[in-house]
Amino acid sequence: MTKKERALLAVQTLEEVYPQATCALQYEKPYELLIAVRLSAQCTDARVNQITPKLFAAYPTLESLAAADIGDLEEIVRPCGFYHMKARSIKEMSAQLLLHFGGVVPDNMKDLLSLSGVGRKTANLILGDVYGKPAIVADTHFIRITGRLGLTKSKDPVQVEKDLRPLIPPERSSDFCHRVVWFGRDTCRARKPRCKSCPMAAFCPSRSE
Repeated sequence: MTKKERALLAVQTLEEVYPQATCALQYEKPYELLIAVRLSAQCTDARVNQITPKLFAAYPTLESLAAADIGDLEEIVRPCGFYHMKARSIKEMSAQLLLHFGGVVPDNMKDLLSLSGVGRKTANLILGDVYGKPAIVADTHFIRITGRLGLTKSKDPVQVEKDLRPLIPPERSSDFCHRVVWFGRDTCRARKPRCKSCPMAAFCPSRSE
């Protein structure tokens, strides 16, 4: 079986297991997703979803976020960890969106990467979820699971993205990434994968008995 064939089987299988592909982070506006992803670094999505309602209630617009007192902002995002850095990024990102993009989240990789605290993982998530463009979000779950499936040997997110783009149908790539995250939490766990109940056991080269 080729990597391409195994990748397509993985796409099809996860579509059956998770017919609704959704982002675990809750948001209403595109910039809120940007901020939620920033907060999710070294933090669980569940914790972020507890914090963002309070954050966006206190600062309901980009203008209010850009003008926020940094100390007050830090206090709200403190439970997400690394709160000094994250609060600064949120404030700077909000100002950059207003100054350079008219308050609109960019729809291309280059401009997204120009924003404070935004890396390729975040940019790809925005491109896929907000703009419906092909996107490979190489987070820890994705890297681990695609590695176990034998689709990549790299642990580097950029290389993993390059390895997977030719294997995953572009129009299904963004949803596939979301499904992989859910699958990684439910079945293919980092410490103790549930290989016996795995729907991809038949074609996974890393399965255990």
